[in-house]
Amino acid sequence: MEQLNLVETFSEFKEFKNIDRETMMRILEDVFRHMLAKRFGSADNFDIIVNIDKGDLEIWRNRIIVEDGEVQDENAQIALSDAIKIEPDFEVGEELSEEIKLLDFGRREILAIRQNLISKIQEYEKDNIYKKYKEKIGEIVTGEVYQVWKKEILVMDDESIELILPKSEQIPSDFYRKGDNIRAVVSKVEMKNSSPVIILSRTSPVFLERLFESEVPEVYDGLISIRNIVRVPGERAKIAVESYDDRIDPVGACVGMKGSRIHGIVRELKNENIDVINFTNNPSLYIQRALSPAKVSSIIIDDETKKADVYMKPDQVSLAIGKGGFNIKLAGKLTGYEIDVYRDTDVDNEDVDLQEFSDEIDQWIIDSLKTVGCDTAKSVLSLDVKELAQRTDLEEETINEVIRILRAEFE
Repeated sequence: MEQLNLVETFSEFKEFKNIDRETMMRILEDVFRHMLAKRFGSADNFDIIVNIDKGDLEIWRNRIIVEDGEVQDENAQIALSDAIKIEPDFEVGEELSEEIKLLDFGRREILAIRQNLISKIQEYEKDNIYKKYKEKIGEIVTGEVYQVWKKEILVMDDESIELILPKSEQIPSDFYRKGDNIRAVVSKVEMKNSSPVIILSRTSPVFLERLFESEVPEVYDGLISIRNIVRVPGERAKIAVESYDDRIDPVGACVGMKGSRIHGIVRELKNENIDVINFTNNPSLYIQRALSPAKVSSIIIDDETKKADVYMKPDQVSLAIGKGGFNIKLAGKLTGYEIDVYRDTDVDNEDVDLQEFSDEIDQWIIDSLKTVGCDTAKSVLSLDVKELAQRTDLEEETINEVIRILRAEFE
């Protein structure tokens, strides 16, 4: 019965997918050799033959035949009188090989061996998975969604290894069901309670970089270098690229004909807007490109404090800031400068549409001024406080505040 249990155990072990045949044989041999050393004092004179395919093994003990009464080590030597009982032709000095049957071991030893084998195999599997994915950090992997929880998603790769995609590493608009395929980059691999924990990410800039490598051959081949990537996952991303070959337009190559290359990346990132810009060592030009699609009139840079004052036409300010302020925020991260945007007030004191002050003046006040024909800053400033109060029915205190804001624009 004990031997049957052990054979069944071997049959289970040979089903392990992540352990090669030689490693399995080595583990089995090590476990049995340890057990033999514990029982006989030494296992150096034992041959262990493992047959993974059949799920069994043979153990042979080799002893030297000595004269009767001269046995000093019963494990390594055998008396001639005992040897000739096994085979009459044996002589002193010859080696006798004798098979040790599994049934010779006690039930407790059999159970201990089985438990030790299971422990060793599982330990090897975990270590193997850890090493495999440690080398994959920064690479894109594809898996199948196995379970969706509130704070994370359990993903299985093609070898049924468990991967974790936390909620914090998902794009806000990501939505997955059990059985869906998912692509993500391996972000972190660590051991917790002796088990490997593999963390995936779809929000990491590395994920976007790997997507460009897969879609743009020039990036993969190293002809185009990605100098920096910044993202607000699901909203906007900026990527600075540089070509080492003057014949290659890095931005055009990354975008592709009619956007053919970048469309696949945008779809994968749930319609995240991606700005691809040419990298340059000129800070002024770099900031100007980073604020695209807004057009800059002039830039004043302080390299010591890493601050940049950017001036642009009033109708470009909202473009520079972008929806939710993402454009200017990412431009700052990409260039490494703290960027402040100002409306451009040229020497000829160009007039400014009143609507451009909607972030400082309430809309109902602007509407009141517009109804009396004051739709620009200068048209308001050309009238005195009392006249404006009579025309608009606004309180003088409110009008004074409006005038203060408008005058600051031209100072």
